[in-house]
Amino acid sequence: MSQARHCPAVLIAAPASGQGKTTVTAALARLHRNLGRKVRVFKCGPDFLDPMILERASGAPVRQLDLWMIGVEESRRLLWEAAGEADLIFIEGVMGLFDGTPSSADLARHFGVPVLAVIDGTAMAQTFGALALGLARYQPDLPFAGVLANRVGSLRHAQLLEGSLTEGLRWYGGLSRERGIELPSRHLGLVQASELNDLDARLDAAAQALGASCDAALPPAVTFEPADPPPAQATLAGVRIGVARDEAFAFLYGANLDLLRRLGAQVQFFSPLHDAQLPEVDSLYLPGGYPELHHHALARNTSMCQAIRAHHAQGKPLLAECGGMLYLLDALTDVAGDRVELLGLLPGEATMQKRLAALALQAVELPEGILRGHTYHHSLTSTALEPLARGLSPNGGRGNEAVYRLGRLTASYVHFYFPSNPEAAAALLCP
Repeated sequence: MSQARHCPAVLIAAPASGQGKTTVTAALARLHRNLGRKVRVFKCGPDFLDPMILERASGAPVRQLDLWMIGVEESRRLLWEAAGEADLIFIEGVMGLFDGTPSSADLARHFGVPVLAVIDGTAMAQTFGALALGLARYQPDLPFAGVLANRVGSLRHAQLLEGSLTEGLRWYGGLSRERGIELPSRHLGLVQASELNDLDARLDAAAQALGASCDAALPPAVTFEPADPPPAQATLAGVRIGVARDEAFAFLYGANLDLLRRLGAQVQFFSPLHDAQLPEVDSLYLPGGYPELHHHALARNTSMCQAIRAHHAQGKPLLAECGGMLYLLDALTDVAGDRVELLGLLPGEATMQKRLAALALQAVELPEGILRGHTYHHSLTSTALEPLARGLSPNGGRGNEAVYRLGRLTASYVHFYFPSNPEAAAALLCP
């Protein structure tokens, strides 16, 4: 029987989005990595952009944790496996510490991981201490490690913030608001790691700045219990799956690729932007991304467009999520009103919006089974096609995303988390 494992760990959370959790988590990961420690980082909740940054910072794969979408047992398994190889585990929270159901606080409490609260100290002095105390005491049973200030203006400012802490709250240091440390963002979140030519310089600068204000001692060890072994799974032995990956299509869970390979699939990456032809594959997977930033280049690559149309015409499986679905539509219009005709495999058009159009966890009951995932997009789509199914969100709100099907083509705004139902995921992509 597997034994419990012990590893230092903290969950890095904040009172709200936009406080700089990712910058701080990346700085901590790079700081400890530069000290020769093996660091594993997880991201709480659905996210694609933050893990790209955190992988560069830590030098190790970043996976999601979530009590609903990933599930308790799978989250437990991932943490237990990481504890067997790492010197230190960081978990970056999502939104505000107590926001959502389940929240970052729920995950921290469930696994006994202490919370390190990141608070933006901009234009703040003694109120910093009140906010920190509220986060620490709002739920008495929440394990709490201490507080770290972000965007500190000066040494004197840091001293004021540290001096505001009461009731024995631990000060973990402060990260200055110097240029060259903050990570740039756009409408769906942080700019992709591959687009930042100076990312490693930013990470090293942030690590150095943080190391100058806090001690790099390891936090106390957390006990991680082993998970139940996963049940017998379907097989994709020998199935060749082409996965789009380039500047336009990069939003997919690393755990999805892990699962496909574990089921025996041969994953082959290709670029709808740069490649003239598809690789020799049985199935296609078009994940989300930023097609709206590259719709002219996608349309100009006519040989790739023809290859994908031919793949669909031959009745081969094609799964398209969010940005991948937009690529399949008749046309896509960006926020400036620039309309470009695309693949035309799905009847309808999409138009980018300046504001968020939908954000919700999703559970979708398909003929293949129930798959969980999430939706997050800035576009609106019009189509006369009747949905095959609609998602349901555990948090209510603007969920109920449509899933469309034409032959073996399945498309939706939902980003599916394949390990939530390996058999369903395999059935979608099995020829």
